[in-house]
Amino acid sequence: MSIVELTKDSFQEAIQPDGTLIVDFWAPWCGPCRGFAPVFEKAAEDHPDVTFAKVNTDVEQELAGALGIRSIPTLMVFREQVLLFSQPGALSAGQLNELLGKVKELDMDKVHQEIAAAQDQGAPDDQA
Repeated sequence: MSIVELTKDSFQEAIQPDGTLIVDFWAPWCGPCRGFAPVFEKAAEDHPDVTFAKVNTDVEQELAGALGIRSIPTLMVFREQVLLFSQPGALSAGQLNELLGKVKELDMDKVHQEIAAAQDQGAPDDQA
């Protein structure tokens, strides 16, 4: 599967589908980013059921800032519109495959229930 280039205009739309999206925030001058690129590309080939995307932080500074990207490379994984993983630093091929396996195994119904419960607890009481 090919890797999609995301921009501030396409990012929100990319996380809307029910599938899994993994995003690599990178820059052309970043050595660790260049070293991680082949690992990311190989994982994209091995996991056709996952959407792989890249965000060039030099070009998309507004998007990177809005998402709190402070160092690169940074990986973010979304599934069913939920941010499940966000971590700076390059992963090895084994670590990336392990991460993707864990993300695929998650019971997303349970995750959505936990999010709803947490939001309910944080909501102000309707009773005066």
